Amino acid sequence: MTTPVRNIVILGGGTAGWLTAGTIAAKLKKEFEQGYSITLVESPNVPPIGVGEGTWPTMRRTLKNMGVRETDFIRECQVSFKQGAKFAQWVTGKPDDFYYHPLVLPQDFEQTNLVPHWQSIAQAPSFAQAVSPQETVCEMGLAPKKITTPEYQADINYAYHLDAGRFSTFLKNHCTSQLGVRHVLADVTQVVSATNGDIQSLKTQQGKEVSGDLFVDCSGFQSLLLGQHYQVPFVSCADVLFVDNAIAVQVPYQAPDTPIASHTISTGQSAGWIWDIGLTQRRGVGHVYSSRHISQDQAHHELLSYIKPFCQDPTQLNFKQIPITSGHRKVFWQNNCVAVGLSAGFLEPLEASALLLVEISANFIAERLPTGRQAMDWVAKRFNQTADYRWQCIVDFLKLHYMLSQRQDTAFWRDNRDEATIPERLLERLALWKYQTPWQDDFDQTTEVFPAASYQYVLYGMGFETLASPFGLSAASKKIAMTSFNKNIALTQSLLSSLPSNRELINQIKQYGLQPL
Repeated sequence: MTTPVRNIVILGGGTAGWLTAGTIAAKLKKEFEQGYSITLVESPNVPPIGVGEGTWPTMRRTLKNMGVRETDFIRECQVSFKQGAKFAQWVTGKPDDFYYHPLVLPQDFEQTNLVPHWQSIAQAPSFAQAVSPQETVCEMGLAPKKITTPEYQADINYAYHLDAGRFSTFLKNHCTSQLGVRHVLADVTQVVSATNGDIQSLKTQQGKEVSGDLFVDCSGFQSLLLGQHYQVPFVSCADVLFVDNAIAVQVPYQAPDTPIASHTISTGQSAGWIWDIGLTQRRGVGHVYSSRHISQDQAHHELLSYIKPFCQDPTQLNFKQIPITSGHRKVFWQNNCVAVGLSAGFLEPLEASALLLVEISANFIAERLPTGRQAMDWVAKRFNQTADYRWQCIVDFLKLHYMLSQRQDTAFWRDNRDEATIPERLLERLALWKYQTPWQDDFDQTTEVFPAASYQYVLYGMGFETLASPFGLSAASKKIAMTSFNKNIALTQSLLSSLPSNRELINQIKQYGLQPL
């Protein structure tokens, strides 16, 4: 007889802990009447990091599956809409240098590859503008939907910017009141092992002992279970990704009606980049930099220079120093313990992959929850294989932004083009893409973190060139491509004429709410 997995214990709150709890609880509540329990153990003395403010469109499905009203979420978590990322001063470093990584696929992407046709057009618009409406929509500061568009539905694909601290509290309240998650405030002092090496229970300073069949480590950088208890090694990515520090600050708007950007803004600096995320009442801004190339004082000065144009007195703001150790655990699921979030690893927030990995991991656990202990090792093996693949893919994609830069002004940008710092798989793909454009069959998994479309946006946004086919382009394919380009123009014009501004829609949602599905 197999030992059933009935009691799931999550160590650590924050966004990772509560997203995981909510995802698993919603799945079990939907499928089973009773017989299971989910307990989240959270220290009352450990403050959350609180800077994961960017999400992917997957968050809409995650929240919807948890039974969250989008209206409530937007109202309570200072949410604004995100339609992609704008990378400024990454290619040449000049003031007018920028490109977009939108959240929509290129027009007719499933039927045709528009890159060769875009490259053949003299004085063509940017790649993102030619194949997607989203660059233009973002440049105009427009929202991705209208007040009449129901919850979680979109006129054009979107994700969210959010206040991480408020989001954690919002999720906690929903999970405990609606999904039956038990919340224990306590500091873990001892991990009790079973004879087979599994975790049997957690003893706490407050005298409580929490037993479980599966333990999810969401204890952040401490990695109390996977890292400290099981001593799973940490694999550093510092030889590929140079940034190792961040300075974060919250900047209030100068006026209540200040426009809210409908995208993340990432602006290249001398030895890193600055993120700029617009929420409803403030901007979250931070300088991510390499301490090997610039001092903390220099980084702070660059951050001050960035925020001075929209902040009257930056010296009154609270700046937070955050160390970044790029890398991940060698394995993510050991015995009956699986790590999710920062306890599994951390990479710089350039493409907002942190919360996405939490969502993917939590969904995997919920969908493939072992029915018994005997099945757990096989589930763990599959989890470790797919998780390791995804982490490597994210490292490749982040490095792509740096090594394609043409900037010569500092050692940081020059060093990032050193082939010794570029993953072998990325070098191989770039060698291929000199002769043919990225396409779906260039990738190993059915569901990729960054699919071919993402690579197209970054490659051709940064000036990468793929040689034209020696066979030329047929008249038939040219006709199909022109139809797609024209469809994109028409769609862009339609959206420009119908969408409200980002702030206007948020104000309407606060006043009226969105229509439930």
